[in-house]
Amino acid sequence: MGRLLNIVTPLHKKTKRDYVGRMTDNKIECMQVAKKYGQEYWDGDRRYGYGGYKYDGRWEAVARKLIETYRLPDDAKILDVGCGKGFLLYEFKKLLPNCSITGFDISEYGLKNAKEDIKEHLFPYKAQDVYPFGNNTFDLVISITTLHNLHLFELKTAVKEIERVGKNKYIVVEGYRNEDELFNLECWALTCESFFKPQEWIWLFNEFSYTGDYEFIYFE
Repeated sequence: MGRLLNIVTPLHKKTKRDYVGRMTDNKIECMQVAKKYGQEYWDGDRRYGYGGYKYDGRWEAVARKLIETYRLPDDAKILDVGCGKGFLLYEFKKLLPNCSITGFDISEYGLKNAKEDIKEHLFPYKAQDVYPFGNNTFDLVISITTLHNLHLFELKTAVKEIERVGKNKYIVVEGYRNEDELFNLECWALTCESFFKPQEWIWLFNEFSYTGDYEFIYFE
């Protein structure tokens, strides 16, 4: 296993959340809408997801930290598993103009609303399918807040494929450390299928022979 990092958590903590308000706002219907990953999820009402996921530069700090952590060269090859609108990949390309970026996501709406500069590098695909790349193709493979949306039986292929195609790997998933955080997570999550404690995630990573780095975000 790799390192426990703290890169996305500072960004995650900047958002204020009304946990009980979401749970009591017709959450079953909201979950059904969110899991379509369409316009409502990204740019519709907050009850269905992001409530308007527009580019605002927030991912630049994350890209800088990842470049520093993995000492990525200007011509690095980077894959984002579950890239959404590709804003993080866009930041990589700005900071490393000669890098090669690739991203995929199941949301066609998200991909269609990516920055024009990088759309050609994105394509629709499932994180739990065998990836169309050779071993160690990428200098860095990242998957940020995507894998917890998979069922347990889908996680094995996803984690093993990330391990296979990347020289360096970094996975971020939701987790909980106590009953308060579990309650908040269950209130807030619209698309999560795998609710695990950090030690359970680590056990799974070891079972799937994952050697990369990881981070957990919590709903405190």
